[in-house]
Amino acid sequence: MAKVFRSWDVDQGWLLPPSLHEFVPPGHVAHFVRDTVREALDLSAILDTYTEERDYPPYHPGMMVALLLYGYSRGLYSTRQLARACEERVDVMAVTGLNRPDFRTIADFRKRHLVALSDLFVQVLRLCRAAGLVQFAHVAVDGTKVKANASRHKAMSYGRMKTAEPGLAAEVDAWLEQAGEADAAGDAVQGANRRGDETPDWMADKQRRLETIRAAKAALGAEAIDPPNPEDESGPGASSGMRWQGRPLRAEDGGRPDRAQRNFTDPDSRILPTRDGLVQGYNRQIAVDAAHQIIVAPRLVTNAADARALVPLIDDVRAHLGRKPCEVSGDAGFANEANLAALKQRRITPYLAPGRARHGEGDATGRRRLTKTPLMRAMAARLKRAGRRSRYRLRKQIVEPVFGQVKQAGGFRQFLLRGLDQVRGEWAMICTAHNLLKLAKAGH
Repeated sequence: MAKVFRSWDVDQGWLLPPSLHEFVPPGHVAHFVRDTVREALDLSAILDTYTEERDYPPYHPGMMVALLLYGYSRGLYSTRQLARACEERVDVMAVTGLNRPDFRTIADFRKRHLVALSDLFVQVLRLCRAAGLVQFAHVAVDGTKVKANASRHKAMSYGRMKTAEPGLAAEVDAWLEQAGEADAAGDAVQGANRRGDETPDWMADKQRRLETIRAAKAALGAEAIDPPNPEDESGPGASSGMRWQGRPLRAEDGGRPDRAQRNFTDPDSRILPTRDGLVQGYNRQIAVDAAHQIIVAPRLVTNAADARALVPLIDDVRAHLGRKPCEVSGDAGFANEANLAALKQRRITPYLAPGRARHGEGDATGRRRLTKTPLMRAMAARLKRAGRRSRYRLRKQIVEPVFGQVKQAGGFRQFLLRGLDQVRGEWAMICTAHNLLKLAKAGH
């Protein structure tokens, strides 16, 4: 007897229309993200911008928000990937209701409503708290460097700008003079459709490069005249990164030092040190609640150091949720006397690794004596006294896995947007998608 197989008739028409709820299993995260956006999130900041009459109705903003958040939760960050998924993936079709916005529409929507999309982080965080996923017992903080949408080879130092500008200017002037001489040769040589004085394409590129160098040089020079506030490590002018102990470095003449750099592709990004070498990127930081690895505060700066991020992160937790954590842990990058004093003032128990003191002086026996400040000495003694039972050890199992989930599971290793404000919005959306996944898993 011949084996009987299940029918495979690709030409069979459907007598009844399909149900979107049957595209994926009932407990699929696509249903959760779509329904959360439709029923639990306040999208008035986006909806209120659609007031004018249009010839053709736009895509529903709720559908676009659900598409972006679901895509980010599935590792789809590129608008081209999202547009292709709307045509190929049934889980995305279950979110969009078979709508197929093209990549430009998705990109324009994200760009237009990036601030409102970033603000959804707080709404989702409050949903997590209402579900009992945030308990405030222990919060861990950490930071990691991520590549920007720019190559570090597209950066140029201030000293190189000063030497490259005269040479490029002379070369551009020479070709402009030759273009004028070519114009005098007449149309008989150049042809009826050309005047003869057109700028060669490659020379025009050099002229644009000259203009870019001059603009970057002027920006670095402006920083020397009016340096940014040292308390704002990510404000205007911080992209050059030339600071020492919180003060902007200057050349002997009071201007920018020759080592100051600026990237032509993304001027806000910085060359940052990582374990794998230098990257052109940003420093993203988070505070994570210990109960279910919920991100309770995200932050993104251009400074490689993490110390100044601790107090803003903790204050953001209280601003978002109206309550401060009981304990805070962080690695040596967050440990200094000022941070310990700030946590003491806020009545938060700190567990910050003091690290090794870099400065000291010899005592009468010639041995090195470390000169830690009082709170740092007390912190070091507390961690040493607790040993392997110290609460500080919770940090590795709270915050570091979250970065691993975003990087490895989510595949996010480089920002797609450019500019500090744009990248901050992108990072907020990634943190929102992470918390949505945690909320979805908690409901199963």
